[in-house]
Amino acid sequence: MPSPEVLRLDRITKRFGALVANDAISLSLAAGEVVALLGENGAGKTTLMNILFGQYVADEGMITAFGQPLPPGNPRAALAAGIGMVHQHFTLADHLSVLENIVLGTRPLLSLSLGLGAARDKIRALSQDFGLAVDPDARVGQLGVGQRQRVEILKALYRDARVLILDEPTAVLTPQEADALFATLRRMVARGLSVIFISHKLHEVMAIANRCVVLRHGKLVGTVETAGTNPADLAAMMVGAEVQRPAIAPGQPGPALLRLRAVRTPDAEGAAGLKAASLALHAGQITGIAGVSGNGQAALSDVVSGLLAPRAGQLEIAGTPAPQPWTPAAALACGIGRIPEDRHKAGTIADFTLAENTVLETRRMAPFSTRGFWMNWGAARAHAQAIIAKYDVRCPGPETPIRLLSGGNMQKLILGRVLEGAPRVVLANQPVRGLDIGAITYVHSQLIAARDRGAAVLLISEDLDEVLQLSDVLHVISEGRLSPPIPRGGASVAELGLMMAGEGVFDAA
Repeated sequence: MPSPEVLRLDRITKRFGALVANDAISLSLAAGEVVALLGENGAGKTTLMNILFGQYVADEGMITAFGQPLPPGNPRAALAAGIGMVHQHFTLADHLSVLENIVLGTRPLLSLSLGLGAARDKIRALSQDFGLAVDPDARVGQLGVGQRQRVEILKALYRDARVLILDEPTAVLTPQEADALFATLRRMVARGLSVIFISHKLHEVMAIANRCVVLRHGKLVGTVETAGTNPADLAAMMVGAEVQRPAIAPGQPGPALLRLRAVRTPDAEGAAGLKAASLALHAGQITGIAGVSGNGQAALSDVVSGLLAPRAGQLEIAGTPAPQPWTPAAALACGIGRIPEDRHKAGTIADFTLAENTVLETRRMAPFSTRGFWMNWGAARAHAQAIIAKYDVRCPGPETPIRLLSGGNMQKLILGRVLEGAPRVVLANQPVRGLDIGAITYVHSQLIAARDRGAAVLLISEDLDEVLQLSDVLHVISEGRLSPPIPRGGASVAELGLMMAGEGVFDAA
């Protein structure tokens, strides 16, 4: 007997002015089924989920949950219907306990009792039933990333979710933590829970999903059984053409262009600083940094880009001590180009045009400035137009505010801004975070081309697959300590996962 249907989205259409974000999209979900929702950035996945949760109201169509119409524009109704979501970026209060985070928002403001005793018992029962081991009285700020994700899932289960939407659930997990998550999901679906799984990692989709629903440009282009497809075919459905992965030949390393010798930095905002970290970036080589978020990647990026001066240790540029003071301007003058972790907050100014954003770091240089003061806007617009054409930035033109671009096109503009300056060292911090497979392939090909032109590329990524694919040599970072260099193929995924969890040989703290 087929499983009963628990959720149906019927011909959902949503328009934003002339843009049709969702065009008559229909999908269904059965009890105990995992459906993967796939598509490029801008395909309509987020809009569709926002409509499901009542954060947007569809212009046309309707949603039925467990046989009952779901009121539009009512997030409380979605929660009451048993629909829960675990976002990629956790929404937890670090200073509260696990128990307090889970019950937050579940009791009326005027309630005389929080019922914490009964809540604690329910959380422990859920933890045991679904293999989500976590101490209800532990402070969230002291938990690891994998444990925090368990808390997010328990939040949904505590509210009696029967449909769970997971948005990029393994983005910040070690391989061992991802395996544990999949074991939990299999246990959950065996008990009748239904899952919508959103991920750019197609091998994970193949491992966990029963069906795949693919969107492109706001339209449903196909629904396929996972057993009858493969990652290459899914990628082609997402982008509308066969995806050609860049060929990656071994790099030809040259001299060290940047070197850290036993560098230390202070901890900051719950993230580790560097602990006697040593690292050499060689010309013609991609050096990858693998690690779970918060283990010192931000400090390493800030040191390389001049945002943070070492508290101790030595920073060298091409064999000589870095200029003092070590600032972003000094880093730029030394030929260091930065692709920042957050393209919205650190990479661009939202209301500036593309032309203005392309010269943010070079506005005082020729040909964009006359005597370091007057801007040559004609040259700036011509420069932006050249980047738009060369890097396939899809936009109306150089005068477009950058906030109107998709994430992939914004990242292409930043990539062009950096690489057109012919940097000696390229800092690529999470360069494809949140991008679709087409944009990922393009960014990767450009980083490889920069390496082959003789640049030293530092790739910092929480996606172990990306680090393994691109890096000529890699280091694992854990609690601010760096492992010795590991050549391509020098360690298995399991071994790297254990190192990411802190087990292995690292720089002396």
